[in-house]
Amino acid sequence: MKRKLIGLAAATFLTFSPLVVSPPASAVVPNAAEEPSSAAIDAYLAESMESTALPGMSVVVTHNGKIVHAAGYGQDSAGRPITAETPMRVASVSKSFTAMAVMTLVEDGRISLDEPVARQLPEFRMADPRARAITVRHLLNQTSGISDATVDLGAAESATTLAGYVAALGTGTLAADPGTRWAYCNANYEVAARLVEVAGGMRFGEYMKQRVFGPLGMTGSAVGDQAVTPSRGFNSLFGAWVPRTEPRDFLYGGGAGGVITDAADMGRWLISQTGQGRQIVRPQSLQTMHTSSGVRDYGMGWGTETVNGTELLVHSGNLFTYTAVEAIAPDTGYGFAVMTNSAGLYDDTYDVLTGLVAMTQGRAPETPGGGRQWTELILGLITLAAAGLGALGVLRSRRWADRRAGRAGGRIGLRMVPVLLPVPLLALYPALITFLMNGRTVTWAQLTYYAAPLTIAFAVAAVAGAVTTVFRLLRIRSIVSSR
Repeated sequence: MKRKLIGLAAATFLTFSPLVVSPPASAVVPNAAEEPSSAAIDAYLAESMESTALPGMSVVVTHNGKIVHAAGYGQDSAGRPITAETPMRVASVSKSFTAMAVMTLVEDGRISLDEPVARQLPEFRMADPRARAITVRHLLNQTSGISDATVDLGAAESATTLAGYVAALGTGTLAADPGTRWAYCNANYEVAARLVEVAGGMRFGEYMKQRVFGPLGMTGSAVGDQAVTPSRGFNSLFGAWVPRTEPRDFLYGGGAGGVITDAADMGRWLISQTGQGRQIVRPQSLQTMHTSSGVRDYGMGWGTETVNGTELLVHSGNLFTYTAVEAIAPDTGYGFAVMTNSAGLYDDTYDVLTGLVAMTQGRAPETPGGGRQWTELILGLITLAAAGLGALGVLRSRRWADRRAGRAGGRIGLRMVPVLLPVPLLALYPALITFLMNGRTVTWAQLTYYAAPLTIAFAVAAVAGAVTTVFRLLRIRSIVSSR
């Protein structure tokens, strides 16, 4: 995020220096269970790498103001070992960082949470008059009424600047009145990032560097690929990890998913988020970001979940080739981040996180893994079965036609329906997945990356059905013509 420029020397010192604030009395918490050792965590993570068969993973665990364990496991696409300093894309985990950038400007009096965005960012316009009532708080709480289904995300994400992104939202409408309904949409945080640019007086990535990353000592972190370039990530294809280039390069320096960081830096971030270590906003602002809107258990870049009886503030992130999750436990002072250089149909990072939480409770963690392997095994068998049935349908098409050539066309057509069913399903595939994702727009491009096994299964079934149908119709036509 960007940091604003202040002319006066005294103001510059106050703005750029982290606030030295004593943590609240509840920040340092006595251990409910003995703190797991770095060696114990390392053993669990090494076992997790083996059971999940992930190509690479970096993890950090913090507690009461210190890093308990930070390390990397596996390799990147170039065969280099993953370490605690290996750059990782954290996708939507970026939203908590964007919220922090906004709050620094709120404390400086440059942004107001409850004033309409359009007054603070005059370029923000939408085709729906209700958009004039959207506040910054609505954006960060994801209650603005903006949704994937009501804006042209394709046009917005093709922009090369945040100003261009915001301009592309001009034809969009709202799915609900601001403040009345929660809908997760990246556009909320891209508008917030643009507001940071305008209020902060510099590009978003520079503001992040100066006002968030820099004060926290996060020297290995940046927004976008210009300053930090991670290696290619991986997609799982029926159990095999295939290195692929991440298509989302966030040319506009996005606030919804553009942060690149590492385990060591995430440790510094998590310590700050638990109210300890170096602070860049006041405790009240931190509490505001962590408190849900009341419309949904979602604050500002943080959601609330209960894991093994422990209430956590959590946010996950998924890109085409990278996956991440962060969490803090306000009651115990723990922080966790799990990042992988891979993306598949099954997200193992959350299972690894669950095991780490169990360890902090003095419980033995369950070994993660198996979800992705079993899912892709089943899809592989379905794909093979579909291909086999398609080949069998072609080979037996003459026999099938001989039996039905004399029947009425309508009855033959009905016989074709089950075989052709995968074809319309494939055509509607993105729309079906979008529906299952509660309206989050899913594109063909996404479905050919982390969902590749499912996409291939759908495609093979559709091709098998279509080819079988064509051969059957040709055989019937041949028989009828010869009579």
